[in-house]
Amino acid sequence: MATNVAILASGSGSNFQNIVQSDLDISIKVLIVDNPHAYAIERAKNLDVPYRIVDRKQHTKDSFEKEILTILKEYEVELIVLAGFMKILSPDFISKYEDKIINLHPSLLPSFKGREGIKDAFEYGVKVTGVTVHYVDSGIDTGMIIAQEAVIIEDKDTLETLEEKIHEVEYRLYIEALKMVLEERQ
Repeated sequence: MATNVAILASGSGSNFQNIVQSDLDISIKVLIVDNPHAYAIERAKNLDVPYRIVDRKQHTKDSFEKEILTILKEYEVELIVLAGFMKILSPDFISKYEDKIINLHPSLLPSFKGREGIKDAFEYGVKVTGVTVHYVDSGIDTGMIIAQEAVIIEDKDTLETLEEKIHEVEYRLYIEALKMVLEERQ
């Protein structure tokens, strides 16, 4: 039986669309966005995926998370997949879905944590960065790693070409890592 999944996003939703169009044995019950202008909403409409907007600017952190938890319960969500969700979840929220929240990060953790992983790696001048899929815990990008893949930064790369290379790996690696998580859950 397919696992009931909610995807949380804040922006364009390209990873959301990639997951929806994958062959994963999941039932995507709802997309939750915290930004009413996120392009992910248009993707959800085009893909016939129910979506809910919980505008972070209209809530306190507590009421924001309570509303999301209500939606997750309404849709009987078993697994939460973060796809460019740019809000840090509280330890209390995470404890309600312990080991059931998956995140994608554009660096080889534990290096270059936080919002600007690609830019930080590029500006630091490393020759290798990558992509990490991990469980979410109460730290920032500190949860148990599920999968990683390196991306070489070549001398000719610009920040924009590096971003493209990272996104290309993200689309494939996230699906592979989610398959591993789903197999473990069976």
